[in-house]
Amino acid sequence: MINNLINLVKEHACDAIINNSAIPNEKNNEAISSTANSIFDTLKNQAIGGNLNNVIGMFNNSSTNLNSTISNNVVTDLMQKFNLDNTQANQIAGSLIPKVLDNLVKKTNDSNDNSFDLQDILKNIGGSNSGIGGLLGNLFK
Repeated sequence: MINNLINLVKEHACDAIINNSAIPNEKNNEAISSTANSIFDTLKNQAIGGNLNNVIGMFNNSSTNLNSTISNNVVTDLMQKFNLDNTQANQIAGSLIPKVLDNLVKKTNDSNDNSFDLQDILKNIGGSNSGIGGLLGNLFK
């Protein structure tokens, strides 16, 4: 799943990361991976922290505050890992995260696109120790 998420971020990273002078070219792939990992980690932390309904709601196009939580976490990671100031990191997240999340939801809900599967996502973010993965696997059978 994480590789598909990295590829999804890469698809939309042109102006936000690749053509952004705040991130040196040699750090582009690292910034893309960091952004994807931050998205994944936020989803995982939400699921493990008891906010699984927010994660599921995101894929059901329900109104949740998860998008802003993800954006805030991406901003924090970009600032820490790439020495960006708040404005630079917010510009990147503001232009990139809505596109990535919108496409993640669309691809997950598109039965003709097998790059993302909600059951697989939920198993991955639930983790093997939490029991969420197995529980969710039974829900979607």
